[in-house]
Amino acid sequence: MELLFLAILVLTMVVALSSGFPVAFALPGSAILTISLAAFCGYFFAGSADAFFVEGGPVQWLNAGITNFRSVYWNVERDTLIAIPLFIFMGIMLQRSKIAEDLLVTMAQMFGPVPGGLGISVVLVGALLAATTGIVGATVIAMGMISLPAMLRNNYSHSLATGTICASGTLGQIIPPSIVLIILADQLASAADQASNIRAADYKAATGEFSMPSTLDVTSTSAGDMFMGAIIPGLLLVSLYILYILITALISPRKAPPVHYDGAFNRTFFIGVFKALFPPLALIILVLGSILLGVATVNQAGSVGAIGAILMGGYRLYEGRHRYLPVLLTGIGLLVLTVCLSIWDLNVKSIGSANEMAGIVIAAFAVVILMVGILWSLVRVHRIDETLLGVMRETVKTSSMVFIILIGAAMLTAAFRAFGGEELVRHFLTGLPGGFWTQFIVVMIVIFVLGFFLDFIEIAVVIVPLVAPILLAAPDANVTAVWLGVMVGMNLQTSFLTPPFGFALFYLRGVAPKIVKTLAIYRGVIPFIGLQLLALLIVGLMPPLVNYLPNRNFLLSENAPPPMNPKLQMCIEDELFDYYEDNEDELRRAVSDLRSANLALLPQEYREDLDESFGKVLGVFGQVEEIQSAEESIDEQADSYRPVHTEVRNIERDIARLEAEMEEKNEAILNERYSDNPSERRMENLREDIAHLEEVVVALREEIPDDWRSTRSAFQEVQRSAQTLRFQYRNAVDQAYEPVREVLDMLQATESLAGEEQALMALESVLQGGDAEAAMAEVEAVEDRMNEIAGAGDIRSSLARARRALRGDAPEWTEAREYYAEARSLYAGELSWRREASADLLPALREYHDTIRYSIGLRQQDRMPKDLAVSVAGCLSHHEDISLSF
Repeated sequence: MELLFLAILVLTMVVALSSGFPVAFALPGSAILTISLAAFCGYFFAGSADAFFVEGGPVQWLNAGITNFRSVYWNVERDTLIAIPLFIFMGIMLQRSKIAEDLLVTMAQMFGPVPGGLGISVVLVGALLAATTGIVGATVIAMGMISLPAMLRNNYSHSLATGTICASGTLGQIIPPSIVLIILADQLASAADQASNIRAADYKAATGEFSMPSTLDVTSTSAGDMFMGAIIPGLLLVSLYILYILITALISPRKAPPVHYDGAFNRTFFIGVFKALFPPLALIILVLGSILLGVATVNQAGSVGAIGAILMGGYRLYEGRHRYLPVLLTGIGLLVLTVCLSIWDLNVKSIGSANEMAGIVIAAFAVVILMVGILWSLVRVHRIDETLLGVMRETVKTSSMVFIILIGAAMLTAAFRAFGGEELVRHFLTGLPGGFWTQFIVVMIVIFVLGFFLDFIEIAVVIVPLVAPILLAAPDANVTAVWLGVMVGMNLQTSFLTPPFGFALFYLRGVAPKIVKTLAIYRGVIPFIGLQLLALLIVGLMPPLVNYLPNRNFLLSENAPPPMNPKLQMCIEDELFDYYEDNEDELRRAVSDLRSANLALLPQEYREDLDESFGKVLGVFGQVEEIQSAEESIDEQADSYRPVHTEVRNIERDIARLEAEMEEKNEAILNERYSDNPSERRMENLREDIAHLEEVVVALREEIPDDWRSTRSAFQEVQRSAQTLRFQYRNAVDQAYEPVREVLDMLQATESLAGEEQALMALESVLQGGDAEAAMAEVEAVEDRMNEIAGAGDIRSSLARARRALRGDAPEWTEAREYYAEARSLYAGELSWRREASADLLPALREYHDTIRYSIGLRQQDRMPKDLAVSVAGCLSHHEDISLSF
């Protein structure tokens, strides 16, 4: 019965949406009606309102949607959706400011003389508007009203002209900042958490271990990562569009003839180009650049974009004197504030001098100038045609629509789960032959087909939460959430172009002259849909196009993980192993040079530690060869082991599914037995079903090869051997580097140690007797400074014992002086050998340290060097099959 109500739920939603009922009410309405119907039927026909739900009852599932929405979106750490109204405001403000008109006219003049130049200019303007406004409807309408007449006047093919405008207008769906990317990021962040739980459960079932290594976790995403991941695919689409138009113009000049520009390409022309291009480009750099450089979060960048749109609207809509003055004031304020921040610490709580006070005063004045410029622009856009009021109203309407749809989608998803829909989808996808790629292709086809009928938001908030956890959890592809999000986003972009319900087609039809037939618009978008699918294929086959920029930005940011991070080890070691092979002679020579230095100047324990360190460094080359040999053995055995592993895991999944079905039928028997009107016939039918399923399970178990366990154990042993060798290598390099860094830190701290001599000597008089509290304070001050000096731990410990001897009502002055004498003795010996070693040994030790720092000693550093971080980012950008670990 649950499947019946699941079908009713889907049918109700489809009917409501296809009838034109608002999406924001169709989604929750379908959920409420179906849950209520199931409760009503259960109460009257089965004696319980809970009878026709997978688990729980109607009240639980009606509350589940809102509860899930609150738990996800009201979490203080999940503030991604705040960026939506900010970017919507920015886009509408720029659209009302007629920026699109300036860009279209200017770009058409620049590229018109080129074959297909008008079409190319439309694509470039579409890309610029996508990176600023991101609003498909406004972009298509603006280009349809301005560019389409010009293209038709110059004998452009109707289908090529309309297809170019529609496709260029949809670039706002994939080129950041994009609302769909923000929504997908939020949905996929939740899906990644669910996928990690699924993968952990699969790992436990396969290996019997309760804890899954962190290296096998699903890689999540954020709005910032999605923005960065979408940049290269977006530029790829722009390039394909331009290439198609150019080739079409060269092959068939009649379809896209060049257009001669009557004016001159002189200084006045290029000043006009600068005025048209610089503001949107500057805004793109401020918004996307701040995200890419890690200066601002997505929400902060959205705020910058909104302010930038107000400034642009302020000068573009105003035609009087001092047109650019507000922008100039804002720029001056920003410049002065930036200079102040680079010179002074502008913290009002820690003003330490008159100089810092002057800096704060200047910065405050710069802020006032900045605010004057912003408020001046705000007043302008408010007074001129009440532009600000209209923008605010549209922003509220659009933002409200998005959030109401999100609430409705949460309720619909809860209803879908109430009737077992989620498990049904999971069983269907996991039951498909071919693993992840079959599942992925099926999902992408479904999304593409749904794009013919549904809006991108509906697909993003209804379909993605159901299928994304399953796709992300698949270990045979181990895809990242950002890659999956960009792939879905590119697919959703086609929903604006696919007939009969593509919104871009409707937008253009509304402003196109009657001479342009609707069929011509449909024909025009078909090649661009093909180009989008081609781009989708390219990005699907080349994951680094998406993953590289987010990885690079993360590894080069201030919050970059240290090289010891487990997820980085494999890629780092691949780079280092190549380095060892290329620089083995240099490393051996560095060890030999330091060994020949006068190490006798060091205390014996440090000499022994360094000698052991040298042995470990020289042993690294042999360890690397053993690791590479073990990895080759894994690769050789994996070829024959993988098919068996895949077959057995598929059988085990089928068995688990059947056992779950048997458990459900056993529960149904119990429910029937204790119902008001138990049916023996129904219980007998259920028992027969269970018996049949048991026979199927037995037959499936017999399909598992007899030698499976021994084969699995043998392969796991090879894996463990390789992993053990890697652990041994990591311990060896850590132990090889630590003594070098320890001795180097001590020698470099010689002057700091010598600087404490007077303070240490002064304690002698303090410890002769008198005020114990004052003596303890002076000893503790020296003790704290010793704690900051490398290798002075023994001296500090003796001083600490001297201080503790003075505690209590009866201070032990004699004992304190004994410990103090011990500290002085240690200090004298420490300072003596350090001074000698610093003079003779320090240069050689520094040279050796610099040689091994970012190879042998890399794991002990706070962060990777830039060149290595870039290489590791490229390595992490590839998807690696980890299914054999499960």
